[in-house]
Amino acid sequence: MCVGVPAQVIEIDQFAAIVDVMGSRMQVGIIFVPEVEVGQYVIVHAGQAMSIIDEDYARDSLEEWRRLIDARAAESTP
Repeated sequence: MCVGVPAQVIEIDQFAAIVDVMGSRMQVGIIFVPEVEVGQYVIVHAGQAMSIIDEDYARDSLEEWRRLIDARAAESTP
């Protein structure tokens, strides 16, 4: 099973983009989504933007990721 993370495109430079993933910025390839525009959301897997996704879906997904991270942090706190 593959897990993709929603990210918002911040900058585009030819075949790469800077994206924001829950406050962290990283560079990803955009060869699979050459039509992507700044401000749109993409699913990122293995350093590549795999598909463009709807903003509402991205926000809902990010909320679930945040809950998962918060639950994991609470679990490891004594």
